[in-house]
Amino acid sequence: MKRILVIVVAAVAATAIFVGLVHAVLVAAHASEPAASTVSGLTVRRLWATAAAVLALVGVVVGGLALVRPVSRFGTASGPRGAILALVVGLIAAVNGGLNLALATGGPGTGNGVVGGAAAVVLGLISVAIGGLALTRSRPTPLEARRMT
Repeated sequence: MKRILVIVVAAVAATAIFVGLVHAVLVAAHASEPAASTVSGLTVRRLWATAAAVLALVGVVVGGLALVRPVSRFGTASGPRGAILALVVGLIAAVNGGLNLALATGGPGTGNGVVGGAAAVVLGLISVAIGGLALTRSRPTPLEARRMT
């Protein structure tokens, strides 16, 4: 019972931190003011932002797998390949999210995809951080490198 409670509290805390970071990115990009008239439906900019956010989420998952299983022979998280993939995908997603925010002419609800762009920036940076951590952990120590030769 305690373990489930800890997992739920950690998930709520992670969600609150994520929402706070997305809001901070929106404030920094001067796109935090809601629109006077909202646009419903999928627009090209919303699709671009959503694709960047999904790409960043894939980078976070692959980086997490590379971090948890650095020596796995199966899957996308095998050794440094998963970490490098998380780094590259996270960087691409963060740049696309930043470009979306830079080109946006309004705040949330305008159809410009500013919320998705901010989410892509935050998740992309998280993916880069996790991928970098996994990459440093997947390298052999000097003692292990000497044993391999």
